[in-house]
Amino acid sequence: MKTIAIIPARGGSKRIPKKNIRLFCGKPMIAYSIEAALRSNLFDQVIVSTDSQDIAEVAIKYGAEVPFIRPKELSDDFAGTDEVVLHALHWMLIKEEINYVCCLYPTAPFLQESYLTEGLRVLQEKLATRAFSVTSFPFTIFRSLRINEAGKCEMFWSENHETRSQDLPEAYHDAGQFYWATVPSFIEEPKFFTNDTMPIVLPRYLVQDVDTIEDFETAEFLYKAMQIRNKENDER
Repeated sequence: MKTIAIIPARGGSKRIPKKNIRLFCGKPMIAYSIEAALRSNLFDQVIVSTDSQDIAEVAIKYGAEVPFIRPKELSDDFAGTDEVVLHALHWMLIKEEINYVCCLYPTAPFLQESYLTEGLRVLQEKLATRAFSVTSFPFTIFRSLRINEAGKCEMFWSENHETRSQDLPEAYHDAGQFYWATVPSFIEEPKFFTNDTMPIVLPRYLVQDVDTIEDFETAEFLYKAMQIRNKENDER
């Protein structure tokens, strides 16, 4: 049974230039995903799909493989994760059979091996053909507001105005860390989000989008705080 990790990391990020290899708490951002994948001992290969020679060199330095350079048509702002993973799988399947694939985002410094392991367990026990990381919204989305054309507040769902937040259903969103799939099912339907996807729920403190400089700096603060807490726990 062969299991591979695919880390899609293109070189053309615009809001944070060179985001995937920008130094984050002293190491290139992508290094955290590579190292977590290697520490987990779940994968026969950890592969980075990139169009950038700079990213390829960093990836190899931290222990990943870069067996191909991603084509330009899959490296622009409109290329989706599903397409990139499918391309990598087709490239790898020429050589050998693969049973499970996990897409890891390169901007996931809070990635934990235990949650990766849980995702693979879901597939191995045939509970679902897909599994990916999610986390809960900190406040109920059913009482969310928007600003209308007059600049005033209004509710998306005004019927919930008098409903207590604890009486409304909890809502979740993609945590942007990892996406598991059985390879035969993904080849047949190349999507990570289907009607046979199981969530792996992460605590909110392990989830931080990194789309802007402010996001990046916030993630660094959180990461440093977690390191201090972990050190204090180890010393007790």
